[in-house]
Amino acid sequence: MLAKEDLASFKLGELLAQYDYARDFFISIGINDIDSNRSLKDFAGDINQELLEDAGLNGEQLITNFLAFIDKMETLKKSSCNIVESITIIGGNDKFGQEENIKLELKVGEVISIVGPTGSGKSRLLADIECLAQRDTPTNRQILLNGEIPDMNRRFSIENKLVAQLSQNMNFVMDLSVNDFIKLHAESRMIDHVEKVVQEIVKCANELAGEKFTRDTPLTQLSGGQSRALMIADTALLSLSPIVLIDEIENAGIDRKKAIELLLKEEKLVLISTHDPVLALMGDKRLVIKNGGIHKIIVLSEQEKQYIDVLEKIDKKMLQIRSHLRNGGVIDESITR
Repeated sequence: MLAKEDLASFKLGELLAQYDYARDFFISIGINDIDSNRSLKDFAGDINQELLEDAGLNGEQLITNFLAFIDKMETLKKSSCNIVESITIIGGNDKFGQEENIKLELKVGEVISIVGPTGSGKSRLLADIECLAQRDTPTNRQILLNGEIPDMNRRFSIENKLVAQLSQNMNFVMDLSVNDFIKLHAESRMIDHVEKVVQEIVKCANELAGEKFTRDTPLTQLSGGQSRALMIADTALLSLSPIVLIDEIENAGIDRKKAIELLLKEEKLVLISTHDPVLALMGDKRLVIKNGGIHKIIVLSEQEKQYIDVLEKIDKKMLQIRSHLRNGGVIDESITR
């Protein structure tokens, strides 16, 4: 961080360009008109004294407080980068008290599918990971970060959540457009080049969604599939959370393979609770849940990989038929070939 005398000699235009959140400091004390060609020192010396007095400041304090603001924001920006290389699941017990007797390490860049009958405990496993359980949930599991017990600050931090969860129901209630929602999120993350980020997220979301939408579309008018596509793109490109938990993605009407590839490209650890055979086989490992416990761990084999293409072709045909019916078509030999 620059010394106060160095920072004060910079032109305000240079400071606003380097620290894109700096304008918020001036707005917070009622200063909206900023001469970008003047240095901070000159600006502080010539500003309306009544305005400064209303803020409880003088020119010198304005510079001091500005520097402290920049320092704090830069510290926050650095601390928000969650460096997670792996999580480890240490087994607890199932619904009947039987020990899971496992210790499983999952690494960033992997896709883990979680399968099992409805009610078997898939969502409970995701919840244990999300809260970084420490033998304090019904399953008695323990979750380690990078092989170590996470400290309480990281476990319950609101600002620096390690886990982003995409649930089955993603309905927005905020009265915002897609553009305003992403912009608000980007600004809260102190992201540079907000406009570029908004464009990229909308572009990626539309590549995932079955039905396109625009930046001006109100959030409340998005379909379930569009909402899920938007949140996946937002999570991949904007969220700092290194772990992504997805609960039932198959019925969202989005391109599932592209969604996973996007998340992996951004170096996430992806865990998917699913009944979909294609998604299940996309996982590097498959956790089979039974009676609330991890019953079996299956590593994807070369033989299973050969069946993915076959299942994807069947899946694409089903999507084609669904789209055909939605658009008023009828089923005949030509559509089933």
